[in-house]
Amino acid sequence: MNTGVKITAFAAALAATFGTAYGVGKGVGPIEEPKKAEHVGQHAETTPGPAETSGGHGGHEETPAQGAAELPGGLQVSEAGYTLDLQTPAPPRGRSTLKFAVKDAAGKNVTAFTTEHDKELHFIVASRDLTVFRHLHPVKAADGTWTVDADLPDAGGYKAFADFKPAAKGAQAVTLGADLGVPGAYAPKPLPAAAPTASVDGYQVRLGGTLDPGKAGELRLTVTRAGKPVTDLEPYLGAYGHLVALRQGDLAYLHVHPNEGGPGPDVSFTATAPSSGTYRLFLDFQHEGKVRTAAFTVRAGTPGTAPNTPPAPATSPANDAGGHTHG
Repeated sequence: MNTGVKITAFAAALAATFGTAYGVGKGVGPIEEPKKAEHVGQHAETTPGPAETSGGHGGHEETPAQGAAELPGGLQVSEAGYTLDLQTPAPPRGRSTLKFAVKDAAGKNVTAFTTEHDKELHFIVASRDLTVFRHLHPVKAADGTWTVDADLPDAGGYKAFADFKPAAKGAQAVTLGADLGVPGAYAPKPLPAAAPTASVDGYQVRLGGTLDPGKAGELRLTVTRAGKPVTDLEPYLGAYGHLVALRQGDLAYLHVHPNEGGPGPDVSFTATAPSSGTYRLFLDFQHEGKVRTAAFTVRAGTPGTAPNTPPAPATSPANDAGGHTHG
């Protein structure tokens, strides 16, 4: 998929019910020297069985869509002849139905997509202050119109991302972005403070490694529960982990998938930040039949290391303003 960053492999998306738990954002800058990744490429991907890998993909290298090689994904509503037509640009606060279509250069709805990671299209909505994150799975009608229910708890600005690959011959993966706004009084929230751990629904996730501007670095996330490593993560959409990174300010979209590995406790990713700055990382993992999300704030290009003894991870109730839902 077209993210504008160098990554090694691909993973999964998210589930479909409100009420899944979400880890309050914790974040880090550079933490420790990462081990060298085996593969580095621009969307290199295959589809190995999850029982044998972390859900990562390595193999052929996918060329970015024409006209987008120098831009991160999600910054344009139109790209490579495709346009994201968001038909519900001002949904009400709370639960509502979002409706959209992907149009081709002739203005017609695209109806045929290539299935990637078990889905024809991945749809994400995030608030401009990066405290609300929704990764949804919309349903496509025969005419190419997509619909999905979403819970947007706060008034203010949001951005919707459609991540897909048209089935047309020679088409490349594309990530389009469009603004939407929830009417009402807007009170932006500060980005959660930096720390290398996040807690969600009784699980602790520790982030190690680096996210470096212009240089591939490994991000290694370790999942534990009650102090014990979780070694039986379940494949979700063909992988053991799914990571989305959004850049603070313009919400440039980095869709990162895991390297090869087993079902926990570590899930490893390789990514290159397109610039220095602050990023919000959202990790999805599945265990005991439920998808959970842990979030981190990462500063790319900032010298220094995280403290040797991280602070106690914070917790957050499910479905609050910083919650994460699957639809």
